[in-house]
Amino acid sequence: MLHFNRDYFGLTALLFVIEVLIASFVHDKIVRPYIGDVLVVMLIYCFVKSFLNLKIITAAVLVLLFAFSIETLQYFNLVEKLGLEQNKIARIVIGSSFEWVDFIAYSLGILIILVVEKQLAKKEL
Repeated sequence: MLHFNRDYFGLTALLFVIEVLIASFVHDKIVRPYIGDVLVVMLIYCFVKSFLNLKIITAAVLVLLFAFSIETLQYFNLVEKLGLEQNKIARIVIGSSFEWVDFIAYSLGILIILVVEKQLAKKEL
């Protein structure tokens, strides 16, 4: 079950850099809030696949459930309830603003992953 996949790890690193650049330099109403959410589930998926030999659908569903869980915790203001409003890392990791549309962005990110993985599997045949 445990293994290291260099390709997924490289994609993880690339997506992480893109996310950091978006968070640092993009302050718009489309890319940062929505494209960033699409990319973050891709980043988490690639990270999971870097170290765990899971089926594509299993990894995708687990990542989507994780993203939905984090968004739900935002709905319940977990950062504030834990008294971590001043902790920048907690606000970044857990998030501090709930948006229903984020569920769509996360789902779109996973859908893109599934389509790309299916296309890559066809090329391997």
